[in-house]
Amino acid sequence: MLINLHPINPNIRDVKKVIDLLNRDGVIIIPTDTIYAMACKLESKKGIERMAKLAGKKVEKINFSLLCADLSHIADYTTLIDKAIFRLLKTNLPGPFTFILKANSNVTRYFAGNKKTIGIRVPNNTIAQTIIQELGMPLVVSTIHHNDVVLEYMTDPEEIESKFENQVDVVIDGGFGGNEPSTIIDCTESEPVIVRQGKGIVN
Repeated sequence: MLINLHPINPNIRDVKKVIDLLNRDGVIIIPTDTIYAMACKLESKKGIERMAKLAGKKVEKINFSLLCADLSHIADYTTLIDKAIFRLLKTNLPGPFTFILKANSNVTRYFAGNKKTIGIRVPNNTIAQTIIQELGMPLVVSTIHHNDVVLEYMTDPEEIESKFENQVDVVIDGGFGGNEPSTIIDCTESEPVIVRQGKGIVN
């Protein structure tokens, strides 16, 4: 199923349809400020398991990230962050970055195994932001996979829907997506390290 949402002013009635799916352990594909991503509700164990299965990996082995509305609840999922790292996040978010941070025990509750780190994203995308805010909690997101190949250049939502229509509950059409992934920065040690240079340029 394909749901069209305006990239600047998404229809709240349609957004609520997406929220209803997420609250029923749904898995969706959404636009972000980089590439389209697979997503489910953080508290949905079934949704997380479905996403891992679609990626062909075990839950404890896959690198999920949390898509957050802002940094206000970051302490709910991470250990204490020093001031320099927090300034780095605050300066560059919202934006096309994934920051790898040390996870706290709350993260372990949602994912199988003893997960030590978690990726945090705050997307500069109105559709994603609206869904997260209406849902009232972060989304768990993963790059779209197919036969273990990362499809970083699937930019057409209709093409994405055609490929994944039997695997996810809905694909949100927010217009053509980007073809460059987020910049990944590992902040688990004393000095941040760019793991993957993507769309985001550090300020």
